[in-house]
Amino acid sequence: MASREDDRLLLKTLQEENRRLKRAVEELSVLNELARSIGASLNAKEIMDKMIQRALRAVGAEQGVVALVAKKPNDTIQTVARAIGTSSAREPLRLNESLLGWMYLNERPLVVNDLKNDERFQGLKPDQSVTSVLCVPLMIKSELKGVLTVYNKKGGGGFTEEDERLLGILAGQSAQVVENARLYEEEKAHALLKQEIRLVSGIQAHLLPKKGPEVPGYDIAGKNIPARTVGGDYFDFISMDSGRMCFCLGDVSGKGLPASLLMANLQATLRGQIHRDINPSDCLKRCNRMLYRSTDPEHFATLFCGSLDFEKHSLTYCNAGHNYPFLFSEGKDPVRLETGGVVLGILEDYPFEQGSVDLKTGDLLVVFSDGISEAIDSDEIEFGEDRIAELAESHREDSAAELIERIIEVVGDHAGAHSQADDMTMVVLRRLRS
Repeated sequence: MASREDDRLLLKTLQEENRRLKRAVEELSVLNELARSIGASLNAKEIMDKMIQRALRAVGAEQGVVALVAKKPNDTIQTVARAIGTSSAREPLRLNESLLGWMYLNERPLVVNDLKNDERFQGLKPDQSVTSVLCVPLMIKSELKGVLTVYNKKGGGGFTEEDERLLGILAGQSAQVVENARLYEEEKAHALLKQEIRLVSGIQAHLLPKKGPEVPGYDIAGKNIPARTVGGDYFDFISMDSGRMCFCLGDVSGKGLPASLLMANLQATLRGQIHRDINPSDCLKRCNRMLYRSTDPEHFATLFCGSLDFEKHSLTYCNAGHNYPFLFSEGKDPVRLETGGVVLGILEDYPFEQGSVDLKTGDLLVVFSDGISEAIDSDEIEFGEDRIAELAESHREDSAAELIERIIEVVGDHAGAHSQADDMTMVVLRRLRS
């Protein structure tokens, strides 16, 4: 009798050991197959899909979800990518979001085989089709990068410690591969965006004048230095009939690509109006109406627009909320050109006014954007408009282009190591001496 009992125990032990060996071989096969299938891929979605397929087969689950996460500034997490593999009807999203929160706090595997009665998830009211859950973290250097979750053990019952261990190994083997693929995709997207920005920058550069116009009896120049690759400042010189020329300088709200798109829209609108041979105030009325109707209230533009009659030597202008330009005449204090109205795009209909001045021999007009006057140093002290006036006064015999370069150079010295925060644009117009 004892011998038979010993034989039965030995047989049972051998069967158990054989089962463990078979399980180990299956696990090694799953892990080896996963390593081969994801090792050469740089597509995060493809890698996650393969992870789920192997996980479902390895632990005998009906449905799986991989969610990649990232920390937000307020120390919470947000899902940045997700892949779903299933033989069930749909993903239990509410439950999955709660599991992400639990995993973020605990950073360890979770097995729930009686979801309905588990006190940790009582308030969820999950999908009745979900009975069991196995969830493991994707960790890299002690930081949670994602979560692998499988639902519903096939054949009833629940997930075992062996399932938990195997899924943990699978997650550990895959975490770095997934993260590398995600970072690679981010880098590709970033590189593409940079390339597109460079293209936009080139287009924008072609929209701005390359040099000042050659007008008899005048020296005119302009320059734009964007704070970023593209910007929202704008200046232009537009030839008109009957011995006249229009020039303008504008500053669109915001920075970067959105501002550059609005700037291009403003330029096209303004050129369309100017070529209809209307005066500055009527031109800005129409530009304002079109800008108001095509943008939201958060976007607007300041604009100084002048029409120079270089035969009569008169300047008609309208200032839509822009920094007041300086007009210097010999023996007089500088005059500020203020007449106009509010910024463009805020009110649909506004009665813009226009002013007019005669330009005498030697007169100097300096138009600038607030990127110059509001440039700050390391102590956050602004350059200021008074210093622009002082520089223009002390270098008024310089050419228009030289004066612009001189002012920008001094502004750069003022800012020092402080990075340029806003676009800097200037237009200088001088009536030459006979």
